[in-house]
Amino acid sequence: MFTDSHTHLYDEQLNVDDTQIDRALQAGVTKMYMPNCDSGTVDGMLQLADKWPDNCFPMMGLHPCYVKEHYKDELALVADGLANRKFYAVGEIGLDYHWDLTFKTEQIEAFEYQIDLALKYDLPIVIHSRESTADCIEIVRKKQNGKLRGIFHCFSGTLEEAQAIVALGFYLGIGGVVTYKKSALPDIVKSISLSHIVLETDAPYLAPVPYRGKRNESSYIPFIAAKVADVLGCSVEEVARVTTENCGKVFG
Repeated sequence: MFTDSHTHLYDEQLNVDDTQIDRALQAGVTKMYMPNCDSGTVDGMLQLADKWPDNCFPMMGLHPCYVKEHYKDELALVADGLANRKFYAVGEIGLDYHWDLTFKTEQIEAFEYQIDLALKYDLPIVIHSRESTADCIEIVRKKQNGKLRGIFHCFSGTLEEAQAIVALGFYLGIGGVVTYKKSALPDIVKSISLSHIVLETDAPYLAPVPYRGKRNESSYIPFIAAKVADVLGCSVEEVARVTTENCGKVFG
């Protein structure tokens, strides 16, 4: 049994396909955790959570790429949602320095505020850290009081950053990029114990080989697991078991 720790099942590229969750279940992916983006994605995400309560688990958060002029209104909705419904994490939250630095200060404010919400409700955080891993690590280090836990989703940093994340008690989210020919992730995975890794797709993005360049979906988790198993010299069953147990430690 596999767990997809990060999949945007509600995305418009995926929600037109009524069979995507069935395919995931048939592939052995029995738990799928859905990160939120902003107020516009909540309804679709919760509809899936209500339809598949044993398989699809929602998070609540404001994605850094959606931190714009009205970010405070968005954060108020995040706070209200966490106060009134069960969510399994605060996410995805963090920093993104790739596209636009116009709202960098606001991104940092939103990230720190949402970490405080996670601590208030004893929830894990799922971190987006595109081209901002070092800053995300420093903010987590500042906020870590022994109770903060979570995942650095779609990890793409250095070995030193991976080691710093593990030292903070966090997990590395490993997805389809680990299967890419020029990826540095296999070497990092080899240096980090399986006990610090969770699997993810980030569907519909970053599909693993042999589907690279196509729409990703949760049923492709076994391809990621097979690559991790090959890198570590263990069985796919071992990867499935340990990474699913790790997700249980994160999400409860």
